[in-house]
Amino acid sequence: MPSAGAEAPRAGVPRTLEWEGGEDGTLFVLDQTRLPGTLAVVPLADLAAVHDAIRRLVVRGAPAIGVAAAYGVVVGVREAGPGSLEGVCRTLAAARPTAVNLGWAVERMRRAGAGLPAGASHKALVARLLEEARRVHAEDLAMCEAIGRHGAALLPEEGTVLTHCNAGALATSDHGTALAVVYAARRAGKRIAVYADETRPLLQGARLTAWECMQRGVPVTLICDGAVGTVLGQGRVDCVVVGADRIAANGDVANKVGTYTVSVLAREHRVPFYVAAPSSTFDLGCPDGDHIPIEERDPREVTHPLGQRAAPDGVRVYNPAFDVTPASHVTAIVTERGVLHRPDREGIRRHLA
Repeated sequence: MPSAGAEAPRAGVPRTLEWEGGEDGTLFVLDQTRLPGTLAVVPLADLAAVHDAIRRLVVRGAPAIGVAAAYGVVVGVREAGPGSLEGVCRTLAAARPTAVNLGWAVERMRRAGAGLPAGASHKALVARLLEEARRVHAEDLAMCEAIGRHGAALLPEEGTVLTHCNAGALATSDHGTALAVVYAARRAGKRIAVYADETRPLLQGARLTAWECMQRGVPVTLICDGAVGTVLGQGRVDCVVVGADRIAANGDVANKVGTYTVSVLAREHRVPFYVAAPSSTFDLGCPDGDHIPIEERDPREVTHPLGQRAAPDGVRVYNPAFDVTPASHVTAIVTERGVLHRPDREGIRRHLA
């Protein structure tokens, strides 16, 4: 039975990312490639380091990479000097193609820098960029808290949530999106437990979600990806809550590969399927899921999980990092603005107005 009460304090666990210092400061991130075995915080003091950290998933999760990229613009422009803003923004925006928060944050930083009066000094530009990056960071924290509050109302007084990949504090500035719903529900006294599927090939559910839930005292059970249908069919799950990397104008949702499969199984077993994401995840310029760019990653992630060979040399590999869940499979989308039931173009337009 799920235990009740607020999540436990996470003493000694650093935040996903923090900026330390003023305009000459440094971005520090928790290296998620080394979890759960090693708790390591690494400095990102130049553009190449931020770009590499985003590309290699040292920092990951759509909201978190948006915040990291915002600070990345600061360190990149500071490093490259006057006239570098446009080039720095292009470099960071190209780090990963699917998560819309990355491009959203970089474009916001570009506009902030371009809005300075003509003739402003380079120092003034860096100061303005840092101010905007800190604002992006603070807004992400507030949005995650609000998502949790709104989503908690959807959960039963006692029950179990299935989640895919990691959409918790590790994927955001703190709290998370999907897991923020769980954390807020438990703070409200609801007895909520979590099923985390492993999320192949990089095992974010096993390495990150299970670890994060345990750090916060949330009862969590780890399952193989292939067991999702079984636990749903056995009635062990009351609802599914996942995050999102991009939501098209019609409500189609891009998230970690395997999410679509979970949505099909949830639909088959009549289990509510909720998506939790900040409003910045909507891409109204993208008409539907067919137009969402899907990142393909290194075949070695599949052939050599955790660095160990698990497939014959030379085998062909298809390794999409994301898939698209159609809007018809989504029961509701939870944002910092509230709950959007049965999302469609008109409902999304009203929700974002």
